[in-house]
Amino acid sequence: MANEAKPCPCDLGDRMEYGGLGREVQAEAGPSSASHRAEAGPSSASHRAEAGPSSASHRAVVLIHDIYGWRLPNTRYIADMLAANGYIVVCPDFYVGKDPWSPTSDWSRFQEWLEDKKPTGINREVDAVLRFLKEQCGASLIGSVGFCWGGVAVHHLALDYPEIKAGVSVYGIIRETEHCFDLKSPLLFIFAEKDTVVPLEQVSVLEAGLKEKCTVDYRVKIFPGQSHGFVHRKREDINPADQPLVQEARSDMLSWLNTYM
Repeated sequence: MANEAKPCPCDLGDRMEYGGLGREVQAEAGPSSASHRAEAGPSSASHRAEAGPSSASHRAVVLIHDIYGWRLPNTRYIADMLAANGYIVVCPDFYVGKDPWSPTSDWSRFQEWLEDKKPTGINREVDAVLRFLKEQCGASLIGSVGFCWGGVAVHHLALDYPEIKAGVSVYGIIRETEHCFDLKSPLLFIFAEKDTVVPLEQVSVLEAGLKEKCTVDYRVKIFPGQSHGFVHRKREDINPADQPLVQEARSDMLSWLNTYM
């Protein structure tokens, strides 16, 4: 981590006051259930969170939360925003049975907390969500969007799940591995210039590796003057000067999904 004293500043993301419009549903993930949700419009999920559009849609997004879990108001806001733009949205509780990180938690124990919550160890839950979207919601085009911890998870899905047609990884920590550039589906990476968790040096390495090895569409975009959490934090209420960049990032997210789905 770039900042060992406080490895992730996502606690700033709990400043938004938002209730969410979705409904909670339960979906099974093998022997144990993985239900969640945060939904907008007609639907949402509780082991997962699903947010449905106001009319029938065959397009769906798996929205992957950060370390504060699927109940974070900011994540529910994004679920509703995506649903309002015509997507079925499911925000699974990938920590089902385990407590998410809390703004009051002791950061010195963060690595210990993270040990059994690897963003690359979510395939069983993802499989359950995909079944739910296809069989219960009629989705035929599925994408993914994730923030921080969820951004790492979206990158993982782009490497392992070619059936996910497009992904948007928002300030996901970069973990360089042998196969991290071998994307199977188009992926938009959104980073912040002043992110202490994801240094620009790591972003440069990622971009160089993708340019050399990636065979599908991708884009790496760095937003000037922004810090970790800016896309799903209601920054316009903290600093009005950030509002255009927040909106630009959200528009880029939607445009990317719309292009490939």
